[in-house]
Amino acid sequence: MSISSLRPERFSEYSAERQRRIAEASSARPALHPVNVVAKRLHPNRQYMKIAQVTQPAADAKCFRLVPDPARGTTECALFTAGQYVNVFLNIEGMEVNRAYSLSSSPCAALENYYELTIKYVEDGLVSRYILDNWKEGCEVEISGPAGYFTWNGIRDAKTVVGIAGGSGITPFLSMAQAIASGAQDFCLTLLYGSRKADGILFKAEFDALEAACDKIRVIHVLSDEEKEGYEHGFITADLIKKYAPADAPYSLFLCGPQAMYRFVDKEIETLGIAQKYVRHELFGEIHNPAQLPDYPGCDLPEVKITVTVRDMTRTVTGSVNDSVLQTLEKNGIAVPTRCRSGECGFCHSVLLSGKVYVPKSVDGRRMADFKYGGIHPCACFPLSDLEIEVPAAK
Repeated sequence: MSISSLRPERFSEYSAERQRRIAEASSARPALHPVNVVAKRLHPNRQYMKIAQVTQPAADAKCFRLVPDPARGTTECALFTAGQYVNVFLNIEGMEVNRAYSLSSSPCAALENYYELTIKYVEDGLVSRYILDNWKEGCEVEISGPAGYFTWNGIRDAKTVVGIAGGSGITPFLSMAQAIASGAQDFCLTLLYGSRKADGILFKAEFDALEAACDKIRVIHVLSDEEKEGYEHGFITADLIKKYAPADAPYSLFLCGPQAMYRFVDKEIETLGIAQKYVRHELFGEIHNPAQLPDYPGCDLPEVKITVTVRDMTRTVTGSVNDSVLQTLEKNGIAVPTRCRSGECGFCHSVLLSGKVYVPKSVDGRRMADFKYGGIHPCACFPLSDLEIEVPAAK
């Protein structure tokens, strides 16, 4: 195309047309801009749902199908990408809490107006125990919009993903496998799924069907507590990854499971020499018992006082040094805006005015400015002294 064909004089025509449209437009401001309407549909702060169905894929896990509750203002499910999560908001004996759970349903299910959450019983898990004991068909549920970055991206990730899952960490991979089988996403998934015994495998029938229907999906079950024909035995090691990963092409590693699995597998991955950009972890989850971590500096105080300011409200509460700052605030009825509870999303970003905290290296997502100006994530830090903090108001 030559410069002369661009016709610079046409810019004067554009100006006249622009002025004409401005003159003809209404001077009344829209109550809500169309762009904001679309944004609210795609990224709602809250979704009000009802439980339409409860199934039990394992003795210690339940799958809940959630549908919109028009009576409370939600008429459709926000769209999501396979691997994302939603937060569940609960009031448990006066404590305002929330937890992130991966969506186990296909992204296509949102078009059919439902989500599925699969929740596994966790020993000493406040929220999981409450949900499994109390959620029934017809119950009202409040959740966030979809969030999270544990998703496949063709620009960033390799064409083949080797997924490593443990326990309920299988849920985002079930969503990914369904998305691949339906044609919604185009990559190959080789899944190494660790379970204790064969009878404890979640969604085995579903994965068998997906694997049979789509040649881009392969599932290898790894049993730690029993040896059985047709299954790998032991833990997911570097040698096992190399056995099933492509030998002549790059691949991405996606990990989702308990913290103990991360600590073990991460050391194995280091020996493979894989570029860091190809290694992705789902949210680490809340850390418990910080004194067991190798970089914990130690604290002799049995409890601490935390003075917290939220807008024009200031309170002083008492908590254990073994609880995160977020946990202490929640136990004292102070709601904090949270999503990931892993130091990643930044929703709970607060300011430490005085005192000292411990932030485990594995979940330290602070920026340089945070170190300079006292920025912390209450979900991912533990008090080492009495604290004074400012936190944003929960939305």
